Amino acid sequence: MVVMGTPTEPFWPRRSPHFLKCRRAVRAVSAAREARAAHSCAAGPVVIGVSGGADSLALAAAAAAEGVDARAVVVDHQLQEGSAAVAQRAADQVRSFGLAAEVVAVEVPEGNVEAAAREARYAALFAAADRYQGADVWVAHTADDQAETFLLGALRGNPAGMAPRAGRLVRPLLGVRRADTAGACEELAIEPWHDPMNSDPAFRRVAVRTQIVPALSELLGGDAVPALAAAADRIAADEAFIAAQAQLAPTTDCAELLRDEAVVRSRRLASWLHDNNVPVQGDQLAAIDALVTNWHGQGPVDVAGGRVVVREGGQLRLR
Repeated sequence: MVVMGTPTEPFWPRRSPHFLKCRRAVRAVSAAREARAAHSCAAGPVVIGVSGGADSLALAAAAAAEGVDARAVVVDHQLQEGSAAVAQRAADQVRSFGLAAEVVAVEVPEGNVEAAAREARYAALFAAADRYQGADVWVAHTADDQAETFLLGALRGNPAGMAPRAGRLVRPLLGVRRADTAGACEELAIEPWHDPMNSDPAFRRVAVRTQIVPALSELLGGDAVPALAAAADRIAADEAFIAAQAQLAPTTDCAELLRDEAVVRSRRLASWLHDNNVPVQGDQLAAIDALVTNWHGQGPVDVAGGRVVVREGGQLRLR
């Protein structure tokens, strides 16, 4: 289901320090986009993923204020009662910024709700982008999200960071704090939606946000987010460099993998697992690496989804 609407003429406050931080971040990304477009002739508008929360509303407003050619897509996951009304309200708020907006309802399969909803959301966003000549998709991850991603990855033995750009996926607000997106909404006199799932500590990310990060800040005697986010930024940059250097075509040939440097081999194995929809965990990745580097006939390595990785005939197999 897609619901369209007509944008209205926006009004931007004269004094808005929080919103200004969002605008400056978008301005830098927009300038880089225009420079790429000048060389590639790419002309499609940006597709902005909007949830109705403070982060995505601030991103959409900043894009509108900076004159970015953009379309907003509000994804209704249909996981909560009244979700259609929430999505429609978010679309109306975006239209008040002067952007066109549409609501797309998706079906989220049973299982890991967070992962399934994320997959359905990105599929909807990129499907919308494909209607606009393969446009980039902008999402509203902040520096706080970056810090949480680093910690969640570290707890799985694979500390991770989000890149400002990953293919067509762009994160303009990755250097902006969550307090600034919330402050921007206050300055714009808009009321964001507060997803009750974002307050449920049963979800690991929520527990990290509400318990672990505050505890680390107390331990440090100051805000822990900047240091965590900086570490994640460096990891993301290192990953991008390694990918560019090695070209990282996934392979299962153990002899070829053995010739790689350890960091390159690890990244190629992770790419292979990702391509087969297997979440990467540090201990499992180390065990799979041992099938290549320390082969002595050991048994299969258990991975997600009831599958295993085995070595047969000098090749890694996923069963």
